[in-house]
Amino acid sequence: MRDPLPQARRRARLTGRARVVAVGNRWRRDDGAGLEVARRLRGVLPAGVELLEQEGEPADLVDTLTGAGAAWVVDAVCSGARPGTVHRVDAGLTELPAEVFHASTHAMGLAEAVELARALRRLPPRVVVYGIEGGTFAAGEGLSPAVEAAAARVAAAIREEVEACTSGR
Repeated sequence: MRDPLPQARRRARLTGRARVVAVGNRWRRDDGAGLEVARRLRGVLPAGVELLEQEGEPADLVDTLTGAGAAWVVDAVCSGARPGTVHRVDAGLTELPAEVFHASTHAMGLAEAVELARALRRLPPRVVVYGIEGGTFAAGEGLSPAVEAAAARVAAAIREEVEACTSGR
């Protein structure tokens, strides 16, 4: 069952820790976009905000989200949009669109992990998911220029949102 009062939960005071979760694989080119966002956020987030990198199975995200008061998740996506396109979804209010967050090399993708956390009632009241559209996921290191630029924009946006959330603005 979906949360019958998502707006009220969203406005509730932050009671758990804020977490930023960067998902990715640095050895598959643009799939490392989330990890690049984490690199850019290291040392600049407000005190007490956890910055986590997750390179394993997306199902592990359920445990990572458990107990957080708010979470921002960032991962590379492959929906067919132009590389560097940024998708932002408030997953506390709506399901992640399958056409954007479907692809995964694992048994479970990001959208399924978020929805599993929701079904198990382990999804924080506020969860914002950013998807950075990748262009190449072949073996190798380094992001394409469009994805690198998008990672910089997403890092700045997450920093601003986290600061606003944790300061009570």
